[in-house]
Amino acid sequence: MFQMLVSKSQSMKNDILSGLTVALALVPEAVAFAFVAGVEPLVGLYAAFMVGLITALIGGRPGMISGATGALAVVMVALVADHGVEYLFATVVLMGILQILAGVFRLGKFIRLVPHPVMLGFVNGLAIVIFLSQIPMLQTDTPDGKWGWMTGTWLADSALWIMLGLVGLTMAIIRFLPMITTAIPSALAAIVVVSLLVIGLDLDTLTVVDFLRDKTGDVNATIAAGLPEFHIPMVPLNLDTLVIIFPYAVILAAIGLIESLLTLTLIDEITDTRGRGNKECVGQGVANVATGFFGGMGGCAMIGQSMININSGGRSRASGASAALFLLVFILFGASYIEIIPIAALVGVMFMVVLGTFEWASFRLLGKIPFADTCVGVTVTVVTVFTDLAIAVVVGVIMSALIFAWRHAKHVEMETRTEGETKVYLPHGPLFFASAQSFKDNFKPSNDPKDVIIDFKDARVVDHSGIEAIDAIAEKYVAAGVTLHLRHLSAECTLLLQKAGSLVEANEDEDPKYRVADDILA
Repeated sequence: MFQMLVSKSQSMKNDILSGLTVALALVPEAVAFAFVAGVEPLVGLYAAFMVGLITALIGGRPGMISGATGALAVVMVALVADHGVEYLFATVVLMGILQILAGVFRLGKFIRLVPHPVMLGFVNGLAIVIFLSQIPMLQTDTPDGKWGWMTGTWLADSALWIMLGLVGLTMAIIRFLPMITTAIPSALAAIVVVSLLVIGLDLDTLTVVDFLRDKTGDVNATIAAGLPEFHIPMVPLNLDTLVIIFPYAVILAAIGLIESLLTLTLIDEITDTRGRGNKECVGQGVANVATGFFGGMGGCAMIGQSMININSGGRSRASGASAALFLLVFILFGASYIEIIPIAALVGVMFMVVLGTFEWASFRLLGKIPFADTCVGVTVTVVTVFTDLAIAVVVGVIMSALIFAWRHAKHVEMETRTEGETKVYLPHGPLFFASAQSFKDNFKPSNDPKDVIIDFKDARVVDHSGIEAIDAIAEKYVAAGVTLHLRHLSAECTLLLQKAGSLVEANEDEDPKYRVADDILA
C-alpha cells in the first residue's frame, strides 16, 4: 500500500511539472497562431487554456495536450479577414457541435482506416512543419506566410550566434540531464537554466515579450489579462450567417478531429495504451463550443506539446489540466515572469520535439517495404509540409485505397475443370471495379461447350462493376447459344442482375449472404 501511494505521488509530481513545462511552451505558440489567424493574442491564449483544460478533463486520451493550432489558424484567417472575429467565434461554436455529433455517431472509429504509411507521413510531415515554424525565431522582418523563412532576414551575426548558442545549450540539457537525474523534467530545467543565464549575463536576445510586441506592433503588448468572459457571438441569427460559417465549421471540425485522432493514435503507440477516439471527438467538441462562447479561437490536439508532455513524464489527465491552469496563472498573475523567458529556450525545446517526433526508422525501411507504401509515406509528408494535414491525410488514404484496389485486382484467379460435357469456372477473389475486366477476359463463349457453370463459392461480388461484369458475360453466352448456370451468388446479387438474374441457381443452404455496394439499393 505504501509503495502504491508513493507511485501515485511521484506520478502527480511528474504530471504537474510536465504541465508547467508545456504551459511555458504554449505561450509563444498560442500568440503565433493567433497572429496567423488575424486575431488578438489573448484570443489564442484563452483558446489554449479552455480547450486544453476541457479536453484534459473529459477527452478520450489522458496525457494529450490540446490548444490553438496552426492547422486551424490558416483556415480561420480568411473568415476573420472577410467577416470579422465575431463570425469566427460563431464558427468555432458550430465546429464544436459538429465534433460532438461525430463522437455521438461514433465516427472516431474511422481513424482505423488510416494506413501505417500515412501515419508515418503524418508524423514526419508535422515534425518538419514544427521545425520550419521555429526558423522565423532566428530571423527579423520575416514576411507573412508559411514559407517566409526562405526570404526572411537572419538576425545580425552576434544576435544569431547568441541565439544559436542558447538553443544548443537548451538541447544539450534536455538530452543529457536525464542521465544524471529525472527528478524534474529536463525541458523545464533547460528553460530555467537558460533563462537565469540570460538574466545573469544580461544577454541581448529575443524574449517572449519581445516576440509578442514584434507580432502585434504594440510596444506595450503583454499577455497579462483577466479571466475569459462569457460572450455570445454578435452575429445575426439567420440563414445568411449559417451559409457563411457552415463551410468553415465543417472544414475546421474535420481538420481538428483528424489531427486530434492521429495524435491520439501516436500517443497510444508511444505509451502502449489505448485512447478512446469517440470520447475524444466529444471532448474536442465540448471544448470548442465553450471556447467559442468565451472569446477563444478554438483548437485541437497539438502534437508538439503532447510530445513535450509525454517525454517529460506526463501521463494522466492531471498533466493536461495543470498545463492549462498554469497558462491561466501566467495570464492572470505571472505575465512579467513569463515574458522574460528567452525564445531561444523554447526553440530548443521544440527542436528536441522535432528530433523525437520524426520517425528516423522510416529511412531504414526504404527498400524493405513495398515501393508503393514508400510513395504514400513520402507523399503525405510533402503534402503536409506544403499544404495542411487534412489534405495530406485524405490524399494518403486515397492513394492507399487505390493501391489496395490495384493489388487485389491481380488477385482474381480462375480455376477451371470439366464435369462430363460441362465446363466449370471457379473464380477466386473479390470481383469489383478494379478486377472486373480481368475477370471478363477469362471467358470465351466460342471456345466453351454448350453447358457452362460459373461457381462463385470462393469469390465475392463487391460492387456494381462486378454485377455489370457478370451481366456482360451472361449476355455473351446467351448470344452464343451456350447454357450458363450461375451458382453461389448472394440474394442481393441476384436482385441486382438485370440480364443474368434468370440464370442464377438459388440454394438457400449454400448461397452466401453479403451486401453489395450499389446505389440502386441505397
